[in-house]
Amino acid sequence: MQFDVLKDIREYVFDPCGNRVSQVQPELESAEYGACTFELDGLKIRFRISKKTPTKTGQFVTLWKRSKEGPIVPFHRNDKTDYFIISAKDENRFGQFIFPKQVLYEKGILSGEKPGKLGFRIYPPWDLAGNKQAKKTQDWQLHYFVESPMNKSVDIKRVKYLLHL
Repeated sequence: MQFDVLKDIREYVFDPCGNRVSQVQPELESAEYGACTFELDGLKIRFRISKKTPTKTGQFVTLWKRSKEGPIVPFHRNDKTDYFIISAKDENRFGQFIFPKQVLYEKGILSGEKPGKLGFRIYPPWDLAGNKQAKKTQDWQLHYFVESPMNKSVDIKRVKYLLHL
């Protein structure tokens, strides 16, 4: 599944934008979320696939690493990652959140001065946020979303803008 999704993103998003994907490395402990790292034109990317959950609106994704001591911990703001790309999909729609590391740190997801989170909910534009907090979260997240329309061109300018290319 992970490589099918990554292959689709490469074909429908990165290739049309002229971006080069290299050094793809699966992260086996988070394989359930399609976890891998790769480089995109020299940028260090951590990739995940979000999952629908049966009882809540939005989708869930984990974002953790194993510490040297053994337990899992949130990613840290000083980890060597430039962007976290999270792929979201429903029956007819597909897209990616392209989050800069700094944004996830500012939102309390990456650790640093605050403890960070092991996972969080994402709200693609096709999900109706069910409460005020979910709507507030969706509002900031959509600034980093690019849809990959089926059988249509991706917004190349938006992808380049989000990746600062």
